Order: sequence, then C-alpha cells, then structure tokens
Amino acid sequence: MFFKDVTGCRELKENLLQIAGRERVPHSILFTGRQGTGALALAIAFAQYLNCGNRQPEDACGECSQCRKYARLEHPDLHFVFPVARKKEGPREPVSDDYITMWRQAVLENHYLSLYMWLEAMGVENKQGFISRNESVQILKKLALKSFEARYKVMVIWMAEKMNPHAAGTLLKILEEPPPGTVFLLIAEDTDQILPTILSRTQIFRVPGLDRDLTESIMTDMGVDDPARAERLLRLSEGSHLKLQELVNEDDQATYNFSMFVQFMRLCYVPDFVGVTKWTEEMAARGRERQKHFLNDALRLIRGNFILNIEAGDMDLLTEEEKEWSAKFSQFIHQGNIFSLCDEFSRASVHIEHNGYGRLVLFDLAIKTARLLKT
Repeated sequence: MFFKDVTGCRELKENLLQIAGRERVPHSILFTGRQGTGALALAIAFAQYLNCGNRQPEDACGECSQCRKYARLEHPDLHFVFPVARKKEGPREPVSDDYITMWRQAVLENHYLSLYMWLEAMGVENKQGFISRNESVQILKKLALKSFEARYKVMVIWMAEKMNPHAAGTLLKILEEPPPGTVFLLIAEDTDQILPTILSRTQIFRVPGLDRDLTESIMTDMGVDDPARAERLLRLSEGSHLKLQELVNEDDQATYNFSMFVQFMRLCYVPDFVGVTKWTEEMAARGRERQKHFLNDALRLIRGNFILNIEAGDMDLLTEEEKEWSAKFSQFIHQGNIFSLCDEFSRASVHIEHNGYGRLVLFDLAIKTARLLKT
C-alpha cells in the first residue's frame, strides 16, 4: 500500500516522510480521524515506506522484496490486531489471527474500510467487535521474537478504542518500552474511548478529512455533474471519502432508514405503542451496526427538519424526497424540542454501542420522542 492510495493528507504525508528520512521513528504512533478518511491505509503505507529497500522521495518503490510482501499484507514482520466477534462455527475466544486471511482481503478491496464493513465481511454484523485480553497476550508473544528480515517490526492496531481495559492495561509497559526496532501504529476514530495512559504513550497524528477541492474532484470522477447535488454531497460527506462513496451510490440502506424514520415518527406522534413494539422488533433484528446507522441518519433528518421549520435556508441536509415529506412534518421540530431530541437519539446510539438491549433502548427512545413531539 502506498501514500498515493490515500487521497489528500499532503502535509501529514510530508511529515511522515521526514520522520522516516531522519530515522527517528516514534515507537508508538496513533493515527486518529473520522471514519472514511483513510487512517488505516495511511498507517500501512507508512509501515511499508519504513521497510522499503529502495525508498523514493515521496513513496515506497513497490518493487523490492519488502514492498512485494507488503502489497499482499503478508510480510512476516507486519502484524495486525483488529476487532473480532465470536461466530458459532469459530473459536470460543477469537483473536485477529483467526480471521487474518479474511482481513487482508477486506483491506485490499477497500482502503477506507469501516468497522461495519469489516463485521459484515466476517458475517457478524449484528454483534459488537472487540479486542480482548487474549489478543494482548498474542501481541506480547509476537513481539518477543526478533524481526525476520525487515528493518522495523510493525504492529498495527486498528480501532484501538475497541480494546477492553484488561487488554489496554496489559500493553501499557510494552507501548512505553517496546523491543528495539518495534513500531506500534494505532488507528482510532474516537480517542475519548481510549485510556489516557495509552494516549500518553503515543505520538498522535490527526488524519484530516477531504477539503472542498478534493471532494469536488472525486465527485467529478464519479460522474456527479449536477451543481446542486454536488453541493449537497459536499456538506453531507463531511470530508469522509467512504461516506462520499456511499452518498453517490445511494444504496438501499439510506432509503430504508428514511422509510423507518417516517414510520417511527408517525407512530410516536399518535402515539401507537403497539405499532412501536413491532417497529422495534424489526429494527432490533437488523443488528447493532445498522441500528447505529439508522440513528445517525435520524439525527440528520431531525436537524434538516428543524432548519426547514425556522427557514434558515437550504443547508442541503435533506434529499428532494425527504424535503417533500418534511414540508408538513417540520412544524413539529422546533426550538422547544430540537436539543432534547438530538440528545435522546445520540444517547440511544451510545447505549446500542455499549451493548444495550436494542428493543428496550429503541422503545425507550420512542416514549421520549412521543413526549417531545407534543412539546
């Protein structure tokens, strides 16, 4: 994987090139950025550049034996740790090595891999991925061995915020004083969920989102030639390459989420809690990641309705179909309930993230929404 595979991040790439050139590589680096900015691909590109046998001024050569192995993510001195979940036919206490072949394929197919995409590839999208204490034991075993052939032994920990406290605590000492020639590359989207003692042992690099010019260039390549649509996609993508791809493709998930939002709000307004019960059963059956995806879309729709209600201008948060429905519904989203509604939907997403019982969380959200709609 190369730096050129990651769109944008010019200043950060130059900084990483300088670090490698000076041979003063920090032993623990944390790449943090929102989903879809390419932090994982950037970390792998940096690892490949560190070990390239014929470094070029702006990227790895891609031809030496080290680069050829990195191209397949099969280098013996490149190790990966990532969230996993137990499968019925899999090991009782899985670790990353149990799914390493599947992982390599997923990363090579999409450099902007998200957690949901990875869990879906594993076939466990209705579960939460995690990095267990067993994983940290495996890390210690791997790093106790000498490098096979590379200048640096690299340990990539993707979604480091998914480490449970026991796993994080086990790694504190080795993160502070790793074996010679060992580099930890951690990738995280939410550093607030990482132990402060872990953060204090890493040098943090923030991966920026796409700027306006890059986003417009990508949309042009994707065939988006309508200025109004391009402006809306620019706002909604929020600098995420992955989110931009999803918006351009407009997959069935977005359409489904909108229909479920409309149904949810109608049931809450009546209120019809028998209907809400059936609604929560259907949504809960779709798995935690899709529930979180729905709640994020719902927040966007709520904000869009509020802006429509107060006539604050067209912020392009809603599609034409959504605007048509919101023309009447937006009167129920106003200054008296907008902040409370956003808080409740955000809190429900956090509860789902923390393994809350989906049906109960969503039913509680419906009760609170019904009350707020009458405010």
